[in-house]
Parts: sequence; C-alpha cells; structure tokens
Amino acid sequence: MTGLPRDLVVYRLQRARESLEDARILADAKRWNPCVNRLYYACFYVVSALLAQEGFSSSKHSGVRSLFNRHFVKTNVIRAETARIFNDLFERRQEGDYVDFVRFEEPQVCTWMPQAEAFVDQIASLIRISPE
Repeated sequence: MTGLPRDLVVYRLQRARESLEDARILADAKRWNPCVNRLYYACFYVVSALLAQEGFSSSKHSGVRSLFNRHFVKTNVIRAETARIFNDLFERRQEGDYVDFVRFEEPQVCTWMPQAEAFVDQIASLIRISPE
C-alpha cells in the first residue's frame, strides 16, 4: 500500500484512536450521549480504514456498515458477535443524536466502552500498513 490509500488508512486509524480517547474524556465527565457518539465514530473510522485498505468505500454510514457486514462478517473474517458492537453503536448514536429525550446512562455506556475498544483493536490488527 503506497501513496494516498496508505495515507487514508493511517489517517482513519488515527481518527479511531482519537475518538476512543475522546470517549474516555467524555465518560470521565459523565457526558454519556456524546460518549456514545465518539464510541461509534471510533468503530466507524477503524472499519473505514479496513475498507479503504481493501479498496472499498461509501459516502454513507449505512453503506460502510453494509460493506463491512458483506465482506468481513458474512465471510467469517470477523465474527458476528464481534461486529455486533459496531452495529449496535450505529443505532444508539442515531438515537442519541437525532431522537428527542434519549439519554444514555452510565451503566449501559460503561459496558459499551470496553467492547468498542476491543472492536477497534481487533479490526486494526487486520490492517497491514507497509513502511513508506
């Protein structure tokens, strides 16, 4: 992988790690809805990095989910149980960002945080970045 695709993959991996750190900061501040948003984006960025490595892209979040599920989950590269957190956080982020009166609580978010971190780590381990 050279040039722009490599740069894009590296960039998206960095964004995934930054989003996890943002989620930790928001959790420490007990800001649960924005924390869920950042957890979702951490998963989204790492999946986007994996897709970019493989030459796939979509301009829509639902398209990224669809490509990921089609090419990695249904082919058993990623177990469905592992992918569940990405799909669940997509739904929770939609609710938290766009549905009135949705308020996430600490117990539920604190169960999602380690799952999202493990997901990011597992997907990142599939990404091969060659030195420049």
